[in-house]
Amino acid sequence: MNGRQGAGAPRGRRTASTRRGFLRGTAVVGAGLVAGDAAGGAAAASATPRVPFHGAHQTAILTPPRPASAFVSFDVTAENRGELADLLRTVTTRARFLTAGGPPPSAGITAPPTDSGTLGPEVPADGLTVTVAAGASLFDDRFGLAKARPRRLVTMEPFADDDLDPDQCHGDLSVQFCARRQDTVLHALRDVARHTRGGMRARWRVDGFSGAPRPSGTPRNHMGFKDGTANPDTADRREMDRLVWAGDDEPAWASGGSYQAVRLIRMLVEFWDRVSLTEQERMFGRRRDNGAPLDGSHEHDEPHYAQDPKGDVIPLDSHIRTANPRTATTEGRRILRRSYNYDRGLDSNGNLDMGLLFCCYQRDLERQFVTVQKSLAGEPLTDYISPFGGGYFFALPGVRNQHDWLGRALLS
Repeated sequence: MNGRQGAGAPRGRRTASTRRGFLRGTAVVGAGLVAGDAAGGAAAASATPRVPFHGAHQTAILTPPRPASAFVSFDVTAENRGELADLLRTVTTRARFLTAGGPPPSAGITAPPTDSGTLGPEVPADGLTVTVAAGASLFDDRFGLAKARPRRLVTMEPFADDDLDPDQCHGDLSVQFCARRQDTVLHALRDVARHTRGGMRARWRVDGFSGAPRPSGTPRNHMGFKDGTANPDTADRREMDRLVWAGDDEPAWASGGSYQAVRLIRMLVEFWDRVSLTEQERMFGRRRDNGAPLDGSHEHDEPHYAQDPKGDVIPLDSHIRTANPRTATTEGRRILRRSYNYDRGLDSNGNLDMGLLFCCYQRDLERQFVTVQKSLAGEPLTDYISPFGGGYFFALPGVRNQHDWLGRALLS
């Protein structure tokens, strides 16, 4: 969905009343947080799963994919650095309340309700996570942030097999909502959009979902294959420091953040479904039934490329072999995948419009995601996929306590 035609304020100059409304909204949101925390947020959290909001990193980065997700890219319409800070405080306040759950505060008899009510009188936590990241365009001249831009943050350029739609690429801020149920995701999206109407407007949006493991192990994509089998171990702190979290050579404010690559990839499933199973498996390099490499028996078996130098068992141009050759020199380019399936109905020609909302995190975009993507150029799978959107972002450091907010160190 292209968010440019939504109800947000136009990108151009806004009226003084619009700006004042946004700033007033920030104050109301702050009051709502206190009321929610004091009036029973803890009780709501005990009734439904709650993911901790505070920490050095944004929680969702290491949290396994939830069943439901929405990824939304926004253009910031705040006009100065102070309004940008107000915007990020508001996003933080809403995310803190929504992920904790609890009863929304009352606004009185004559005022509009403070909550949409779509989840009932009390907001459930429902395992909700909210991840906020900044695009390269946020570090232009508008807010005086050019010198603070993360060292490796650039605008995503098209790769050899891409067919990118400019309206579904890039953005100043990305916000990803993930939860156990779709109505929880949509409620959170609606809440954040309502409270930030004067500060940012949607540029593009894709809703995703992650199916249950069938029959076990890693969930599958629309092509029927398991997606994310070779992820690094998120419980290994040293591994995460080496592969995911920003390095010491980044600006000081970026400590605790991570580079986020998002790719919207349409899968031409109606053509894929006409391909023999043997050919499908050779394109991936894995068995479809259990996810094992073609030279193994179980999903997490390591492929033995050294014993198959000519690619007789696992073809040299298979997806798993080109993406991760498993050599000492390529081991450092591994990424942490956090992908979802999407289904957008039919295109204008009546074809199924479904595919992959690919998202990954890493310490270095060029060394990891970009290098892997270039290695995949011309792989057999390119005949059955069409990347059309996405962008590069920097996931902001986490919110450390009740007084902290997303981007505080950047804007201080």
